[in-house]
Amino acid sequence: MESTGGPYLNTAAVTSPVGIARLLQMTFGCTTFSLVAHQGGFSAAYGTFCMFVWTFCFAITVFIITCEFTHLHSCLSISWGNFTAAFAMLATLMSVTAAVIYPLYFVQLGCYPIGCEVRDFRIAASVFAGLLFVAYATEVFLTRAKPGQVTSYMATVSGLLKIVQAFVACIIFGALVNDSQHGKYVAMQWCVAVYSFCFVVTVVVVAFSVTGKTALLWFPFERAVVIYTFGAVLLYVSAAVIWPVFCFDSKYGSPQRPGLCAKGRCPWDSQLVIAIFTYVNLLLYVVDLAYSQRIRFVSHL
Repeated sequence: MESTGGPYLNTAAVTSPVGIARLLQMTFGCTTFSLVAHQGGFSAAYGTFCMFVWTFCFAITVFIITCEFTHLHSCLSISWGNFTAAFAMLATLMSVTAAVIYPLYFVQLGCYPIGCEVRDFRIAASVFAGLLFVAYATEVFLTRAKPGQVTSYMATVSGLLKIVQAFVACIIFGALVNDSQHGKYVAMQWCVAVYSFCFVVTVVVVAFSVTGKTALLWFPFERAVVIYTFGAVLLYVSAAVIWPVFCFDSKYGSPQRPGLCAKGRCPWDSQLVIAIFTYVNLLLYVVDLAYSQRIRFVSHL
């Protein structure tokens, strides 16, 4: 009997440019964490974070390739295009972070005291970590929305920026918990509330887009997102003014780094990191607001 349906396997999932990029991601990711686990080694929170990034990205990439190759993604109750676009952007950010952190903390030119073999494994792992970042960045470049193209929201500039905004907020939260003294003044607590509110709403926007449930809402989701983005710009403007004043003005804080502040445990350093990434996220929200005027949401792709 002749089958009336299409082919059971989708060969384009591994032969198309995006499919090849994903195969390279899988290969580079597996090679990276294998080199580290076999001989390179890792320790402390920095090393654990890098291993988590490589294994997590590898597992999700294998899942995506499997689902697309076997058409299983059609059985999932999510917006597959939004999911893959969001993950590719997140994996790009996570992999570039790991590609910077691992060599910074674990790679050295000399052999002492770790030995030449361990050093070589760590250098090789760092190289493949960089290649992994390039592979994920390539997928983002290939799948991003083109002018005039009907595509998933998360593949647009605005959608990709949502992932970057949430990632930057995570960096801010990491600095906040690292003895930033954010509870010292009520104004600083307001800034923490701004970071938290914008992060939560941004994650909710991404979640609704990935699950494809935007059409079920009783209000126009796209209009609500634009209004929220405008509100987030105003909130971040307030934080961008308040945080530096209460951290670096001589009346409330210290304009210069205290000389006796221990490296890695200095509140002033954490406050500086938060100030820098506050301005980074403010810029991201402004760009997001500008691009939000030019897109239309498609929830089912």
